[in-house]
Amino acid sequence: QMQLVESGGGLVQPGGSLRLSCAASGSIFGLSAMGWYRQAPGKQRDLVARITTGGITNYADPVKGRFTISRDNAKNTMYLQMNSLKPEDAAVYYCTARRVRNFVEYDYWGQGTQVTVSS
Repeated sequence: QMQLVESGGGLVQPGGSLRLSCAASGSIFGLSAMGWYRQAPGKQRDLVARITTGGITNYADPVKGRFTISRDNAKNTMYLQMNSLKPEDAAVYYCTARRVRNFVEYDYWGQGTQVTVSS
């Protein structure tokens, strides 16, 4: 079992920046992928960005060019740098990790961190 703890959310003005962190309770080196999802009130949870163990990244169209996902295996931590934030980026952001073992996928989720974008 792996625990994921997000931090770094908060209130920011439009155009501002935040960096989210996701600290894992164990080694992230063997994970097949990690990612960030977000969920705004009344909406479904959507993928924001994803990074594989090989460092391949992909982003949802609304955040391309503004958000950057990264991982530090030595610190067992994943990050999401969010720049040029817009009001529509406001949501609860969730960290997720996937481990594949004996062809079975195990998904882990954090508890979420709130991001509010408002003037």
